Amino acid sequence: MSAVTRRGLLGAAATGALSLAACATPAASTLAPSAPSYDGEVVFGHGVASGDPLSTRVILWTRVTPKTGTGPIPVRYDVFGGTDLETPVATGMLTADSAHDFCVKIDVAGLKPATAYTYRFTVETGAGEIVSPTGRTRTTAASGTTPVKLGVVSCSNWQFGYFNAYKALAAEPELDAIVHLGDYLYEYGIDGYGSETAEALGRLHDPVTEIVTLDDYRKRHAQYKTDPNLQAAHAVAPWICTWDDHESANDSYRTGAENHNPDKGEGEWSTRKQVAMQAYFEWMPMREPESGNVTSAVWRDFTFGDVATIFATETRLTGRSPSIGWSDVLTATDPNEVAAQAMAHLKAMQDPARTMMGAAQEAWIDKGLAESVADGKTWQVLANQVMMARVALPDMSQAFTPEQIAQAIPQVQQMIGFSALGLPFNLDAWDGYPAARGRLYDSVEAAGARLVTLTGDIHSAWADTLVDDKGERVGVEFVTTSITSPGIGAYISDVPDLGQRFADANPEVEWHDPAGHGYILLTLTPEHVTGEFVKVSTILAPDFTVERVATYEVTPEAKGVSALSRG
Repeated sequence: MSAVTRRGLLGAAATGALSLAACATPAASTLAPSAPSYDGEVVFGHGVASGDPLSTRVILWTRVTPKTGTGPIPVRYDVFGGTDLETPVATGMLTADSAHDFCVKIDVAGLKPATAYTYRFTVETGAGEIVSPTGRTRTTAASGTTPVKLGVVSCSNWQFGYFNAYKALAAEPELDAIVHLGDYLYEYGIDGYGSETAEALGRLHDPVTEIVTLDDYRKRHAQYKTDPNLQAAHAVAPWICTWDDHESANDSYRTGAENHNPDKGEGEWSTRKQVAMQAYFEWMPMREPESGNVTSAVWRDFTFGDVATIFATETRLTGRSPSIGWSDVLTATDPNEVAAQAMAHLKAMQDPARTMMGAAQEAWIDKGLAESVADGKTWQVLANQVMMARVALPDMSQAFTPEQIAQAIPQVQQMIGFSALGLPFNLDAWDGYPAARGRLYDSVEAAGARLVTLTGDIHSAWADTLVDDKGERVGVEFVTTSITSPGIGAYISDVPDLGQRFADANPEVEWHDPAGHGYILLTLTPEHVTGEFVKVSTILAPDFTVERVATYEVTPEAKGVSALSRG
């Protein structure tokens, strides 16, 4: 990249408001005419990123890595309109320091609605200017009905393969934003989940152990952002991010996690949760809700003209009650006893005190849905982490021969036996919190909202119709497959019609693809929402092809949405 020509103009019109992020530390002036020089060597080894777009502002992010030298690093940011990289429309100074892992983040204000910008960062050193890669970002429309095009992604595990889906997504034209639904990274060490594939590909996690401390989480974020395909996806559009569990620990909730073990020296959950959030705030292009305060209350909304409001939810660390899975309760072997245990467990799950989002967030979404409808937005979009539709396993005993069952791995054998019960299988999803789901549906129906739910987590692709307890349609759900993490199709490969079996067994499931990796392209207009499911041919080699595997569409109704239709 060519160096930015130094200029001494820059009046009050070219302003940048400091981010609320703990990651961005202001210099003496955000409009310094010249940058002080740093006494060492630096590199921009983690790319650039933007996020949380509004109609007049957007977050910009980078990380400056010091190779030599001491002290804080002065960093200049420049924002340009169009392709003119000579005269910035906004510029200013930031400081990268060790207290924030040398990340910088700025909330640039005073921008024009529905406008594309380019941006970059610069450090002045004794050897000359060191310039970051250039990124593209875009503000949202303040009004109007211009179509909105989103990429929807989830579940990128470094150890399971190449981030080819990010590369494919970066090549998609005219993206307004990319929505990441969580599991941006994984907390496991090299000897666990994905270790065999990681050994073969040379993609082992750093650090090599499970991440627990602040330094651990920072190193893992740093590793993931060295990936060129992830960097490319960050550089093409602003991201709207929300975390799921693996940004902290597997199956996390407000007071703990399945993969947090104080008795194994992992300390207090409150400490681990806090440092995981701090590293996330430092390394991700998101706008924090409170300056200088690391909090889990990161739910927020984004308006795209009169087309849609996107509500980015937080369903892990603030209000989620502990997950109560099947393995702890189905201890009997007699079928009648198993059925009795299952019924008792289902009753316990119905407890209204069990929450997914917590009371404060439930009130926020209730109010936000009503305001979005009253303001004339066509669609109310929920950026949500885990499956919302009711889903039971199909009876897998009908899909396998006795010989196949005998040869199946233990996890599959357990699944086959459980599937005959016809019960919801994933209680870490909304199926494990039915009263909370009911309250959300009540809010949707009271507002007359046209609900489109975006979901990740489950590592496979789904198109679902959401139905309330009365059997009435509440909305639709588009579930993206993973970037690399393995889905059910990776473990049950002997059932070629597995996706259709899920659809046949579940009234809310219109379509399911249990295998493969990719993303969703979601296009929203006043007339329809179209979800295009995209897959890459492999994640085990850097060369791949791209396939559009299915398209589903929904149209608005006077109050609510139509049924899904296959495109």
